[in-house]
Amino acid sequence: MTKLPFLLLVLVFSLIAILPPSAAEIKTLKFSSDSRAMILFERFGFTHTGQANISVSSVSVDSPGASADPSHLGFFLLSEESLIQVLIELQQTPSFCVLDSRYITHLFTFRDLSPPPRSSFEHSYPITSPNEYSLFFANCAPDSTVSMEVRTELYNLDGHVKDFLSAGLTQLPSLYFCFSVVYFAFMGFWIFICLKNRKVVHRIHALMGLLVIMKALNLLAAAEDKHYVKVTGTPHGWDVLFYIFQFIRVVLLFTVIILIGTGWSFLKPFLQEREKKVLMIVIPLQVLANVASVVIGETGPFIKDWVTWNQVFLLVDIICCCAIIFPIVWSIRSLRETSKTDGKAARNLAKLTLFRQFYIVVIGYLYFTRIVVFALRTIAAYKYQWVANAAEEIASLAFYAVIFYMFRPVERNEYFVLDEEDEEAAELALRDEEFEL
Repeated sequence: MTKLPFLLLVLVFSLIAILPPSAAEIKTLKFSSDSRAMILFERFGFTHTGQANISVSSVSVDSPGASADPSHLGFFLLSEESLIQVLIELQQTPSFCVLDSRYITHLFTFRDLSPPPRSSFEHSYPITSPNEYSLFFANCAPDSTVSMEVRTELYNLDGHVKDFLSAGLTQLPSLYFCFSVVYFAFMGFWIFICLKNRKVVHRIHALMGLLVIMKALNLLAAAEDKHYVKVTGTPHGWDVLFYIFQFIRVVLLFTVIILIGTGWSFLKPFLQEREKKVLMIVIPLQVLANVASVVIGETGPFIKDWVTWNQVFLLVDIICCCAIIFPIVWSIRSLRETSKTDGKAARNLAKLTLFRQFYIVVIGYLYFTRIVVFALRTIAAYKYQWVANAAEEIASLAFYAVIFYMFRPVERNEYFVLDEEDEEAAELALRDEEFEL
């Protein structure tokens, strides 16, 4: 095994660190003339009742030289704890085949296949040591290509019932359903607030209400999706609804943040040209991000471009997160400039305070959901992966609650209606560099 394939194997193994535990839907995959030395199928947390059912059929191996040794092609499970040991073996012995490692959980090789023309094999393997494992296919035959159909079923037994969700994700259906109920109640309260203060309701408040509805529907679809995967191994079409609601919700979320950041509707009735450009950049990018999300969610690391789609999603998400900050910064600077000339110091100070708080809340939300949640997924034990999802939803609910409270429709908003005696104190505050970014 040369240095280049070794580096490729290191890259494949490193995916284990970033690959979230799989929902382990029952998957049927087809590979045609695939030359990869290693194929990562999925990552799954097993309990002491775990089972891995793997079947292959229509297997053919093409090799330009002598026929490939069938014992050098096969499937195995690898725990994260054993990963370093396997990498050390590969580095110390360039020609080492990972199927010969004593640190892997060996499943079967092509030597176990039935004779042609069927060339198939199926077996169910009980997991004797509970842990989080990654399912791999290894091809240690140089220059050979493999064609085959693979069907995988990874699950834990709860009594006599199969649970197709990873051990750390089996709580997700209940978690998502509870949060969807909270958001529906949130929506009811928001409608009540808007009806109570209908004279000061602006278009942005209608968009905010629509955002809450989409968030609730998105969580409800996610709960049903995970529930059906948990009990049947297939989402029964709920994944389609999930991606539709997710797309609308994410586009609405970024749009609402941008529009609030510009002061649209409640401070000014129009958008400036540069603010329109931000929207025109963010919305198409969110379309691309959602396409990448669908590819990542509905396929897996077994497709050749899976890493590329992850990179696309990450890059687009970073660009969008940066882009939505600009309108808030522009509004703060514009208010500082206006405060020097219009003689309404107290009112401008209130607006500056509001937008500065909004800026901090948005930055905190983006930081927590992008970095802290990722850290939780990385460091949490496999049985507690749901904690990262819970933390993300709690942070999102807190973000929605704070933003909706700050920009709620009220007739006497404390940010915008102030007494005249506050003017002198406000003028002094505006001279402070506290509001400079």
